[in-house]
Amino acid sequence: MLLAFASLSAFGTAQAQPVITGDEHLAGDRPEAWAMNYFAAATFLTSFGQVGPLAPWKWSLAGEVGSIPRLSDDQRRVGFDGAKLEDLNKTPVFGRLRLTMGLPYASVAEVGYTPPLELNGARARNIFALAFGTRLIDRDPWTLSVRAFGQHGTVRGDITCPAQLAGVTDPTLNPYLCQAPSNDTYGVNYFGGDLTAGWNTGAWRWHTAFGLVHTDLDVQVDALTGGVRDRTHLFSSGYLRYVTLGGAYDFGPSWSVATEVLYVPLNVRRGPDADQENDPLTSVRLSVRYRFN
Repeated sequence: MLLAFASLSAFGTAQAQPVITGDEHLAGDRPEAWAMNYFAAATFLTSFGQVGPLAPWKWSLAGEVGSIPRLSDDQRRVGFDGAKLEDLNKTPVFGRLRLTMGLPYASVAEVGYTPPLELNGARARNIFALAFGTRLIDRDPWTLSVRAFGQHGTVRGDITCPAQLAGVTDPTLNPYLCQAPSNDTYGVNYFGGDLTAGWNTGAWRWHTAFGLVHTDLDVQVDALTGGVRDRTHLFSSGYLRYVTLGGAYDFGPSWSVATEVLYVPLNVRRGPDADQENDPLTSVRLSVRYRFN
């Protein structure tokens, strides 16, 4: 009887807990939308050079990482239209595995996958990417390639209420009264395309690319603050441009390494009355690839 009474009491308490819900579609330059775009841009499936050369039905496997610059406190103050500090510095890098298959007509198909590793309370969940590319011009030493690509997946973590603040009673340290680590879900979905110009100089293959991406991002908040469960759902969508510059080098019959710098301009208005500014992502990226003979 005592156990049943305790269960009913707990159920009644849970039922009485206020819950905040609602969908909010954000303007592209809102601080929350800027943060979504910043981290989505860090996952862009860039070309790492000209398409191919890879013979039809041959395979290659690559591991790649890209830097995510650490954000200052001013940059992390994005919640509630720039009023609340969020725990955004979860990891300094983003990585994935990329499997490429050669197709006829100097084309390739690519599949990317981000392993579900947990870093500082954040974990990737089912982040898959897909791309198709082909060479439009192949006149040694010049090439011109085009690709279409997309990504679908989520990241889950304690972003709005980090674990280190859970239960802290000091209102200076915990002004939003986080009672437990949040379980927020960030959807990193996009599709787009790019155009890559390449040129060869000896063993090096240089490239520069321009891309346009349509983002479809959202954050499902799940946080317990001051006895209230926040289940607000935030959406942001739009178009982002990017440019890359880099090179690749073959250091054996099967192995190659490529590096590039990714630049993504991002507009943000830090406060309702603030002027719009460009606060971009600049990421240094590295890829190591093995071609199966």
